[in-house]
Amino acid sequence: MSTPYPFTAVVGQDDLRLALLLNAVSPAVGGVLVRGEKGTAKSTAVRALAALLPEVGVVPGCRFSCDPIAPDPACPDAPHEPGVAMSRPARMVELPVGASEDRLVGALDIERALAEGVKAFEPGLLAAAHRGILYVDEVNLLHDHLVDLLLDAAAMGASYVEREGVSVRHAARFLLVGTMNPEEGELRPQLLDRFGLTVEVAASREPDLRVEVVRRRLAYDDDPAAFAASWGDEETAVRQRIVAARTLLPRVRLGDSALRQIATVCSAFEVDGMRADIVMARTATALAAWAGRTDVLAEDVRQAALLALPHRRRRNPFDAPGLDEDKLDEMLEESGDDDDPGTDPDGPDGGGGQAPGGGPEGGGDAGAPAEAEESGEPQPAGAGSGERAPVGAADPFRTRVLSVPGIGEGAAGRRSRARTEHGRTTGARRPEGALTKLHLAATVRAAAPHQRARGRSGRGLVVRRDDLRQATREGREGNLVLFVVDASGSMAARQRMSAVKGAVLSLLLDAYQRRDKVGLVTFRGSAADVALPPTSSVDAAAARLESLPTGGRTPLAAGLLKAHDVLRVERLRDPARRALVVVVTDGRATGGLEPVALAARAARLFAAEGIASVVVDCESGPVRLGLAGQLAGELGGTAVTLDELRADSIAGLVKDVQRRAA
Repeated sequence: MSTPYPFTAVVGQDDLRLALLLNAVSPAVGGVLVRGEKGTAKSTAVRALAALLPEVGVVPGCRFSCDPIAPDPACPDAPHEPGVAMSRPARMVELPVGASEDRLVGALDIERALAEGVKAFEPGLLAAAHRGILYVDEVNLLHDHLVDLLLDAAAMGASYVEREGVSVRHAARFLLVGTMNPEEGELRPQLLDRFGLTVEVAASREPDLRVEVVRRRLAYDDDPAAFAASWGDEETAVRQRIVAARTLLPRVRLGDSALRQIATVCSAFEVDGMRADIVMARTATALAAWAGRTDVLAEDVRQAALLALPHRRRRNPFDAPGLDEDKLDEMLEESGDDDDPGTDPDGPDGGGGQAPGGGPEGGGDAGAPAEAEESGEPQPAGAGSGERAPVGAADPFRTRVLSVPGIGEGAAGRRSRARTEHGRTTGARRPEGALTKLHLAATVRAAAPHQRARGRSGRGLVVRRDDLRQATREGREGNLVLFVVDASGSMAARQRMSAVKGAVLSLLLDAYQRRDKVGLVTFRGSAADVALPPTSSVDAAAARLESLPTGGRTPLAAGLLKAHDVLRVERLRDPARRALVVVVTDGRATGGLEPVALAARAARLFAAEGIASVVVDCESGPVRLGLAGQLAGELGGTAVTLDELRADSIAGLVKDVQRRAA
């Protein structure tokens, strides 16, 4: 067994270490979501925490880790013999991104359940993580239905498995920790809210801290056991402090003044629902216990707000998580009570927000680049001939649903029809591999003709594996939405380009909600560029769109050919994911010989391969050439104006898209 990296040897990342320790003190806080770039010790810190947790007492032989002092009477392995106990280290169970539903919640032996009427249940990862840590690396890449099951179990403290009338319930209380890289896509806001705390981590920009990180890592790689032993005293001290804080926690007093501060802060920051207030209260209480106090102070409330509120402030995926600390201090001051005992963070044991070990606190917030002036004037030499500075996007709006015709088999999502593991049942088939969704009626029909030959004598149905039928279900899939945006001089008028960006931003928001991958190809001047390769990070696409300059000629054919190349490569990577191409242009084409004819030839490649497409016609003014409509015809798709793209505009847009693409 490999020696884990010591928790106290992690350099910097004070908020991350503190959030993990607070959940170790009080699992009721609700877990931690760790957001940050790759290579920032996210996974290292989580795995190191398991070694600090106190041992747990369990009933010998119980697959569900029942507490011998208060065993679960509904445990599938019950009844338990009283007075028998053993201790073992707290587990850290890792949930792989590609895990199945059965692997997560457990699986019933359907054949035995039908034939013998017994609940033959094989526990899943939720049972293994009970009274320990459940760690999900890249939680943003986990399928939505698995995230829902995971967070429901974390909220209720139990897992329920319901299959064709057979049900199993077992306790599932664990410290939930998820890590993610925002560049690879975001979690939905309602799922973000289910995590108690969130922290943003980034690599320090301080050379001394970076040197210390490398020095410690090299020492660990050379001799893990010796390195861990050198931090043994620090690890023991933190382990003892966790035990002491857990013991003190029930005696911590959350006074009316602190409760009023919590309510005032949550109200001022307009968070939805009451979960934020409850999480803040539990976090502030855990902070006080961690600091060895029995009273919650103002700095505990402040630190709790910094950990519990940033991810609850987001209203759409393009909002950066964060909290206005000046506003927070103002709210705390206005709602503070002069009689509140001691708020000096420099006093002894004050400032519950200090994590142990790890060296000096890391800084290094990278300064955000200044926004370009929204000027329509040509830029200085070197910016490109006729290039204009980026303009801001108009306000986004709710768009009509654009979908790919037919039935696909891609990743679960919310756009186009598809055969999926979740949805309405449409038929039955023989299972390929393990049975996951039983079609009961079809199974009974398959077994019924053979009952006499199988010697059935009792009431039970004699079922063989060949009789089992898998339910086929129809749901929705996520698609690859590839935007091909005209950024040429004909689109450069300020008001026009602002409206175009607003429309694409609206479509990006729709793609985020429907769990699509997105890509962005732009064309201007003499060539086309892949501004963003296909990705699940819709907010990255929005950022690229916002900084998009305009100007120059209109190489429409180059833009279409570049998009075709992107789709060809993406089909090799993810052949099951179908594409929807959204071309945003006025249809004009310039440069070279017969540019319009070249664009038409490029468009016919999409039609020949049956790629669904929509042209968003950006042409304006009293005189219209109708070139965008002609382009849509060559693509085998449909054309819509910016006004028709709105959800409250002309009805029947989706039917038209599907009819044209069929």
